[in-house]
Amino acid sequence: MSKFLILVPARFGSSRFPGKPLAKINNTPMIQYVVQNCKDTGFDYAVVTDNDEIENFVKSIAGNVVRVDDDVTTGSERIALAYKRFFDDKDYEFIINVQGDEPLLIASEIKLIGLAHQSSDFDIFTAIKKRKSSEPEFQNNNVVKCIYSEVTNQCLYFSRESIPFNRDGGNHDWFQHIGIYSYKVKALLDFVELTESKFELDEKLEQLRALENGMTLGAELTQINLIGVDTPEDIHKIEGALK
Repeated sequence: MSKFLILVPARFGSSRFPGKPLAKINNTPMIQYVVQNCKDTGFDYAVVTDNDEIENFVKSIAGNVVRVDDDVTTGSERIALAYKRFFDDKDYEFIINVQGDEPLLIASEIKLIGLAHQSSDFDIFTAIKKRKSSEPEFQNNNVVKCIYSEVTNQCLYFSRESIPFNRDGGNHDWFQHIGIYSYKVKALLDFVELTESKFELDEKLEQLRALENGMTLGAELTQINLIGVDTPEDIHKIEGALK
C-alpha cells in the first residue's frame, strides 16, 4: 500500500465563488482536473467534501470521495477529520493536502513534494519557487513570500510583505510559496489541535501556526506556474494556461 494519502478539501460554499469545485474549465468541472492529477501520482487519494453535488460528480467519474459536513474553518481541519474517520486504520505515513482549486498542480509535482518529504526529517513539507525582486509579484500582498534557507531546506518565515528586504538595493532573489502541503500523520493531527497564533492572525497565513509552535517545515524548489482560482474571472486565466 502507498505510504502517501492525498486528501483534497473541496467545499461548495465560497463567499466569492460559490460552487467553485464544479466550475467548468474548457467545459470540464475543475475538480475533475484535480482528481485526474491525484490519480496520476499513483498515490491513494480522496476528495473531502461537504456537498451532495460535488460528491455525486466525483463518484460519476469513478473518483474517490468522503463526506465531512462539519463546520470547520480550514481545509487542514477538514482533511484531519477525514483522516481520523475514514483512514485511521490504514498505515499511511504522509498526508498530502492538495487544494481543490489547483487544477494546474500536475501529478509529477505532487509526487515530488511527497517523495522529498519522505527523504527528510521535517514535520511538514511544501513547495517554493525562486523569483526576482524586479517581478511585480514581489510587491503583491496576495502572493506569499517565504524566508527559506538553501543550506538546510527549511522555511523560516512566511509573509505577504515583500521579504527579504535588501538594504543594498538591486534585483535580488526571493521565494514564492506554492500552496501544497505534505504532513507526517502525527504532525497534521497535532497541528489542528493548536490554537491560532499571533503571526498567523496578523498575516492570515495558517502555516505560521506550525512555525510558532516549533514544528519544522521544509520545502522543495519547483518551477511550476500555478494560478489559484478565487473568482470566476480566474477561470479564463486557467483556460489560457492550459492552452
